[in-house]
Amino acid sequence: MPVKWIKEKFNALSLPSVSILITLILIGIITLGWRFMPNPAVAVAIGLLPLGILFVLRYPFQMVMLFVVFSFFRLHEVFQPLYSLKIPLLLSLASLGALVWHIGLTKKIKPYWEKELTWLLVFFALVVLGVIMASNRAIAIAYFKGIYWKIAVMTFAIAWLTREENHFAFSAKLITFSGICTGLTALYNQANGLEMVEETRVTIGRSIGSVLGDPNDLALVLMFPAAFAIALALNKSIGKTAQFLGLIGIPILFMAILATQSRGGLLGILTVFGIFGYRRIKSKALFMLIGIVAAAILYVVAGISDRSSGGAAEEGIDASAMGRLYAWEAAFKMALHNPLTGVGIDNFYSNYYYYSPHWDGLNHAVHSTWFGVLAETGFLGLIIFIILISLMIKTAYTALIKIESAKEAVPVAVKAVAQAVFAGMLGTIVSATFLTQGFTWPIYILAALVVALSHWVRTHIK
Repeated sequence: MPVKWIKEKFNALSLPSVSILITLILIGIITLGWRFMPNPAVAVAIGLLPLGILFVLRYPFQMVMLFVVFSFFRLHEVFQPLYSLKIPLLLSLASLGALVWHIGLTKKIKPYWEKELTWLLVFFALVVLGVIMASNRAIAIAYFKGIYWKIAVMTFAIAWLTREENHFAFSAKLITFSGICTGLTALYNQANGLEMVEETRVTIGRSIGSVLGDPNDLALVLMFPAAFAIALALNKSIGKTAQFLGLIGIPILFMAILATQSRGGLLGILTVFGIFGYRRIKSKALFMLIGIVAAAILYVVAGISDRSSGGAAEEGIDASAMGRLYAWEAAFKMALHNPLTGVGIDNFYSNYYYYSPHWDGLNHAVHSTWFGVLAETGFLGLIIFIILISLMIKTAYTALIKIESAKEAVPVAVKAVAQAVFAGMLGTIVSATFLTQGFTWPIYILAALVVALSHWVRTHIK
């Protein structure tokens, strides 16, 4: 009722009345600001505030996507002078404000529902239940408050806001551009020996505790935009700017992934290239031959055999592989002990000591999406997660086939995003065996774009 009353009163005001009201409010804010902080910059900032608000309300999709790329690519940590500006926080406030305004007041954004969103909601609910029942509730609540609730909200926001051709085009270009920036920084660090781990593996922001300070997580972040870069490069009619981003993005992202020496990242990027190649090379025997040769060459070029852990110097099953096996066994035991809720989100690391068959004095990460979800949400959570992923792959493939076989003229940006999302989803799933991404951004961004594509196909293609 209060929201309805406010909307009715606001709509009843004439344009001059609204202008006078806004002017009086701004004068009051500037006066108060000057009272507590007598600096001309305060008046300038407050004076520009209406323009900022209008921009946010005019471009809600762009605000949401900017928040997503800053949160996922950690651009404020990639470019560390931006770190103190709290850009993700400001973008999150702008995004949520725009969503509330357009969904709750203006009704310009009309939420819809698809079956994929139902499974997403069920999984989110299980995660929340796991937070309540977590073995270390403080850790679970901290991760949920700091990261996961934003992922949940923005997943629905991206799905509902991605409605037009320019939205698909903007998302593809922004994701590719952000990946290029991250890839160039990784290559710069490698060339100058900065932020290295195990002497040969490149990272970003390790000295400030960034998520990208883990080479496996960095490989995951770089792999995600690679699918979009390839799609932009292969669709010639998408526009010169978009195709240029794709053409320069492919080698940069590829070399940056190799620099991480991540086996999961290598498998993921091979899958992404393989999907695009499989759909374009008519001779499947030739495709298999190229794939086998490429995989062998890449393993050597990536320098994985030279790694301190998991390299050729270690006999038998290397230390990296054994560490994963121990971690996976610990994850299974966590699920056995807590079959319905698991140990709680972000609780694997703190519980490793109690469930691992091998203790070397340190807790370890699970390094597997599947075992990570199993440990932290239990067997029920893993079942729901697998159903969700299977449904997303099926929906993405169905949407792609309908788009490519449509009799109507389909915007090239929509087609490119459909190709990128399908390849990216499969690449993410393959790399999930070695990378922990069950509660991070990639799967959920892809899921949101899958839902948006499915909705677009249903409303535009007969």
